[in-house]
Amino acid sequence: MKYLQLAATDKLPNLPEFKPCKAVLIVETSIAPDQRADVSQWLVATGCLYMMAWGLDCASWAHSVQLANRKAFDQPEIPDQSLVITTWHEDVPLKDVFWFAKHTASHPCSQLDNVLLLHLSVEGREQELYDEYLAA
Repeated sequence: MKYLQLAATDKLPNLPEFKPCKAVLIVETSIAPDQRADVSQWLVATGCLYMMAWGLDCASWAHSVQLANRKAFDQPEIPDQSLVITTWHEDVPLKDVFWFAKHTASHPCSQLDNVLLLHLSVEGREQELYDEYLAA
């Protein structure tokens, strides 16, 4: 499991050792649409195959990651092994999203042992979110 806190203007890191992964996107700050597209493309390029969005505009994040997944291929169909599954979780506690990520979220073609907690916020909460995820 990896925690990564990003503010709106932070540079996106390279995480080649993290493929494939599932990501819980915890959105606690507003992100401009062009930055949302950049983060979504980065998630797909990083090897995210299951993205669960929680927080501000979480439905738009699911749509943005789906668009980034389509843009990554020059063919009408995305190969099953590269399809990114997305969900968004409005009006539910974050602990429920963590439970879903740990116990339910899976990909039909890949084992997703790597978990990314991507926290979009001006302030980090690494230990708190780690503890909440582990307790789920």
